[in-house]
Amino acid sequence: MATVISVVPEKYVAPSVVQSIAVSEISDRDRIQSPSDAAAGATAEKGKKRRFFTRPWGRRQIGALCVLGFFGLALTALVIVLPIYFTKIYGFARDTDDYWKIPQPNEDHSYHLEENRPIFALHNFPDPGLIQHNDTWYAYGTNPMKKNPNSIHVPVATSNDFVNWTLHEGYDAMPTLGAWEKKVNHWAPDVIQRDDGKFVMYYSGEVKNYGTHHCVGVAISNGTSPLGPYIPEDKPLACPHKYGGAIDPSPFRDTDGTLYVVYKGDGNSIGRGGNCGNSKKPIVSVPILLQELESDGVTPIGEAVQILDIDDTDGPLVEAPDIMLTEDGTYYLFFSSHCYVSLGYNVKYAHSKSLKGPYVRADRPLLQTGDWGFEAPGGATVSTDGSKIVFHANCGQFRCMWSAALDIRSNNNTIVMSTLVVDQQSNSPKSAGNS
Repeated sequence: MATVISVVPEKYVAPSVVQSIAVSEISDRDRIQSPSDAAAGATAEKGKKRRFFTRPWGRRQIGALCVLGFFGLALTALVIVLPIYFTKIYGFARDTDDYWKIPQPNEDHSYHLEENRPIFALHNFPDPGLIQHNDTWYAYGTNPMKKNPNSIHVPVATSNDFVNWTLHEGYDAMPTLGAWEKKVNHWAPDVIQRDDGKFVMYYSGEVKNYGTHHCVGVAISNGTSPLGPYIPEDKPLACPHKYGGAIDPSPFRDTDGTLYVVYKGDGNSIGRGGNCGNSKKPIVSVPILLQELESDGVTPIGEAVQILDIDDTDGPLVEAPDIMLTEDGTYYLFFSSHCYVSLGYNVKYAHSKSLKGPYVRADRPLLQTGDWGFEAPGGATVSTDGSKIVFHANCGQFRCMWSAALDIRSNNNTIVMSTLVVDQQSNSPKSAGNS
């Protein structure tokens, strides 16, 4: 008889028939872990891994350390160098206004002689220009009242002995103005006579529609008197916008009769700020420019040539150029440096065997604060023979004109102040050459 076997699916096996297994018989691999056990195991397993900077170091660790070291050094260098760099490039230039306080080790003894003291000439007469005609000296000054449209544009004074000066009160040597200029702020006029007997005046005029910038103007006398009146041209003679205009013109005639005008490119007027607009770095160029002229004294020939620029001893600017030629063929360029409102303002000079330079600067200014008690002497003009000079210096709230004699020492190209002596017979001044 056939036997029937009943098959029960595994999932229906009764619990009573499932064999129990001892926990100790389950392998670690097959053990079922609790969440806390799993976390502890992961931590233990991570602890067994080698850390990146665990010694001994391999190539990767050494390379990474080198990179980190390089960036650390670079960052340190930037922290140190950048402030210095930006101070040097965009900071303020070293203030040299107090140079005159430093004792001169080889000071020429002529600066200690009372007889060489310049003579007071005129009150409130800055930036004097100078010319001699028929034994009479004529001086022309900056307008006496700043920013005043009712001011005289060009005051004039005369002298027969270079010592006693007479201001022509109320007289304006240039009563009318050119179409290009404003009614205020006419500076530093100077005059030369041309071949036809008329006189040409060069001056600084404030330009319309150009802020407070100035340009070099030119005016012609309507007769043959240095007193004028002078009639200005309707356009400026020189106005280089790349230098912020031009000021302080001075005429010069070379030995061959060629006329020139030397003037300042007014670079500090477009500087980045600070003392006189140009002590904040980077310092801009402030050149002295020489322009050749036709015989009419009005028409330029070619482009102006730079013959000087500022250096570290000049502060923010150079200005008030004036040229004269000695008998031995040496050109002397006189100029002022530092800001005119500072005590560093002075009269410097340089020499050259060529009109267009290069010019070699003298070691000591011709005049500086402290000489005979002067404060901020500058804006000088020298006579054509180099024996006499006029300049201004502070006198209270004004700038007054002084006159003096010069001693040019051709053996070493130095110039010092001398004693101004008046010849009683001819009533004309002479330089004593006292050194």
